[in-house]
Amino acid sequence: MPAQAGTRQAVRRSSVRGQILAALRAALVGGELAPGEVYSAPALGERFGVSATPVREAMQQLATEGAVEVVPNRGFRVVERGTRELAELAEVRALIEVPVMLRLARTVPAARWAELRPLAEASATAAAGGDLARYAESDRAFHGAVLALSGNQQLVQVADDLHRRSQWPLASGPVAGRRADLVADAAEHMALLDALAAQDLPVVASLVQEHFTGASG
Repeated sequence: MPAQAGTRQAVRRSSVRGQILAALRAALVGGELAPGEVYSAPALGERFGVSATPVREAMQQLATEGAVEVVPNRGFRVVERGTRELAELAEVRALIEVPVMLRLARTVPAARWAELRPLAEASATAAAGGDLARYAESDRAFHGAVLALSGNQQLVQVADDLHRRSQWPLASGPVAGRRADLVADAAEHMALLDALAAQDLPVVASLVQEHFTGASG
């Protein structure tokens, strides 16, 4: 019985940490946590209605992802990123994803691409509502579902990490807020599905490249 109680406690703790991590990621993408600013775990814990411990654990995860850095005896500073880093991430993502999507365009039946339309529609809905955090999640979900058709889970994980890092805020403001039109960005998902289904390889390549050059893509 003590072991079961300990297991339940560990599960609850992990659940809280996961919820706080998701909340912190949303706050980062939405610009609520500003680049260059230092935030303490106790203060954030009070904000989210939890103890400092799950916040500190979640922040440590964000530190490993490069979103924040530890400031001894103070808390965590949101990393200040510039446009060059964003461009580098876009280049790496394109090097990984473009060849995979071209291969998938040649081999995946059109009906499979139709199954991904709800994910594209979800990103369009988030964009229309101006919900930056929800758009970031739906955008990653869409790309993850496309790449999952490759059957390579390592590829999916690496691509998702790069994608998430591309969504962290720039020093000049939230990443997604720098796109002139989130709705147009989301519309590229639908256009990509159409090109993939039609096996239009040049359009697939150009759409993916264009999508990555946008800060929110």
